[in-house]
Amino acid sequence: MAEQEEISDPRTDSLIDRISDKIHGAEDTSSSSDSDSEVKEPASVKAKIYRLFGREKPVHKVFGGGKPADIFLWRNKKISATVLGGATAVWVLFELLEYHLLTLVCHISILALSLLFLWSNATTFINKRPPHIPEVRLPEDPFLEVASALRTEINRGFVVLREIASGRDLKKFLLVVVGLWALSIVGSFCNFLTLFYIVFVLLHTVPVLYEKYDDKIDAFAEKAIIQIKKQYAVFDAKVLSKIPRGPLGKKRD
Repeated sequence: MAEQEEISDPRTDSLIDRISDKIHGAEDTSSSSDSDSEVKEPASVKAKIYRLFGREKPVHKVFGGGKPADIFLWRNKKISATVLGGATAVWVLFELLEYHLLTLVCHISILALSLLFLWSNATTFINKRPPHIPEVRLPEDPFLEVASALRTEINRGFVVLREIASGRDLKKFLLVVVGLWALSIVGSFCNFLTLFYIVFVLLHTVPVLYEKYDDKIDAFAEKAIIQIKKQYAVFDAKVLSKIPRGPLGKKRD
């Protein structure tokens, strides 16, 4: 009897082996699917990351990717510091020292012409060559390109203003009115030169800070925009929806 108990049935052994193989295969497939999901999950999460203003390119590409982008993002610190320092010197000269542009241009021209005139006449007495004064001619193509780009942007602005004045988009109308009102308040505290200098300084500081901390800024901006949209929806339901629209706005709806 003991010998019969020790002898195992080959059929039962093969059945047990099959069951164990299936169990191990199921564990392997589940582990591989888990690892695949872990690999795919960051890609899906990365695709859902919110970016400010809906940008899909790096900040350097948004600014054109050329020399202006390098200056604004401080790729070359010496050039960026020189440009910012020059703008600061101009602002101090005209704003704090109250130096006038026409006076400055006249004084620089007088100084340059006097030096060249004296140098040209002095060379005849000291037997040296007169200074080489290059012939300056401005090319036509860059001015035409700038004028064409400016014309396109102005026409685009006229189209936007026409749509707003026609009563087609109440949201855009309110944004423009608020923006112009805020700009008028800023203009009451500073003149055009100071405002231009502030914008120039912001262009040299905000983009580089945003490029460095873009993840934190984008997350904060996403939360802020969600709250603004909620408040706008409430304001639209209670106020804007009750304001009568023009004929063009009704046709659009």
